[in-house]
Amino acid sequence: MKPKRTPKPAFDLKVFLAKANGGRTNTEYHANERVFAQGETANAIFYIKKGEIKLTVLSKQGKEAVVAILRGGDFFGEGCLAGQPLRMASAIALSECSIMKVEKAVVVRLLHEEPSFSELFMAHLLSRNIKIEEDLVDQLFNSSEKRLARVLLLLANFGKEGTPQMVIPKISQETLAEIIGTTRSRVSFFMNRFRKLGFVDYNGGLKVHSSLLNVVLHE
Repeated sequence: MKPKRTPKPAFDLKVFLAKANGGRTNTEYHANERVFAQGETANAIFYIKKGEIKLTVLSKQGKEAVVAILRGGDFFGEGCLAGQPLRMASAIALSECSIMKVEKAVVVRLLHEEPSFSELFMAHLLSRNIKIEEDLVDQLFNSSEKRLARVLLLLANFGKEGTPQMVIPKISQETLAEIIGTTRSRVSFFMNRFRKLGFVDYNGGLKVHSSLLNVVLHE
């Protein structure tokens, strides 16, 4: 009689992401602290447990652009899985962050062996791809004012699962200008107009109201 095989315990993603061992390290970052720099070796991916991260790209002419704002539950640095040898962007903390670094070899093994991790990671990649397409359309067809309204709504989590957060992470007008491709003075002008119309206010941090959707939806 063959001995019974002990079933493999189910893979618990939350437990995996909570503990640092076996190619995983947890690191705390302060606001404005760099996680990695453009041009560095790409050999791991990162998972945001808490906080917000911005991804920036620097051109040869020295011009910097913000290409993404990420928050808790997002992965970044996944280009290494597609054979990207160097980082194409820099990752910088926008707030106090708790980040898990997962070595490339560990991620590759999980993608092959753990369906639940593969499903979550695939969902992340599809969501990121959709966001990039939306950003491209936004840059091509929408005004600076409408792009700013959309960014603020995204930061406040409108349109995503869960309850929108009224107070958004602290973000400078310079960063907002880099994201939407305009000047700081234009961002300041639009923000003052949003405040006067009651779409945002600054009591205890920047608060975004659902009425700001009117700017995005208005033709």
